[in-house]
Amino acid sequence: MAQDIQLLDVVALLEDLPEEQLRRGQVGTVVELLAPNVFLVEFSDTNGRTYAMLELHGEQLLRLYYQPVKVA
Repeated sequence: MAQDIQLLDVVALLEDLPEEQLRRGQVGTVVELLAPNVFLVEFSDTNGRTYAMLELHGEQLLRLYYQPVKVA
């Protein structure tokens, strides 16, 4: 479910990743487009310190929106 994810989009994790100590719903930022539907996502705390950075597939992510989106 890549939903046209782009560089610097804010995304939420759709599944728990216990081996990475990440839970469903954690918010990250796409910092690199690695391949079609594959993204490098950085997870940071409220002080801006990175606590995880990993390669994720579009199906693992939900793009977040901060303003109204036109619906066709």
